[in-house]
Amino acid sequence: MQNYTNHKRYNKPFHFLFIPLLLGGVIYFSYTLLQEFSDIKLGMALAYTALIIIAIFSRAFALKAQDRAIRAEESLRYFMLTGKPIPKTLRIRQILALRFAEDTEFVQLVDRCEFDKLSSDEIKRSIIDWRADNYRI
Repeated sequence: MQNYTNHKRYNKPFHFLFIPLLLGGVIYFSYTLLQEFSDIKLGMALAYTALIIIAIFSRAFALKAQDRAIRAEESLRYFMLTGKPIPKTLRIRQILALRFAEDTEFVQLVDRCEFDKLSSDEIKRSIIDWRADNYRI
């Protein structure tokens, strides 16, 4: 069962294998490049750096697409529950946090977000009936 303490998810091969290997490659080839310059070491250090940049951007792009989908889903859910559009004052981080709230407390939390300007962490901590999101990593 998902809750506040265990809702963060990691892709173990990506977060704990791929990224550390790339960082290790950058560190290793940068260090050896400082010891003795060579075109091959420079090329390898640049290639590892480029791979890290690609990994970071690919992750960011995927998260941005997920954010847009979640915003659309939660806007529709709010409209279905209230008949009104979701308030435009809500920030995307708030909407992302609200997705964990069950329908019974969702509208009330949206109102609190508007009035109290709750952070995403405050929203998550105040959820009583947690609705799991097992798709986002």
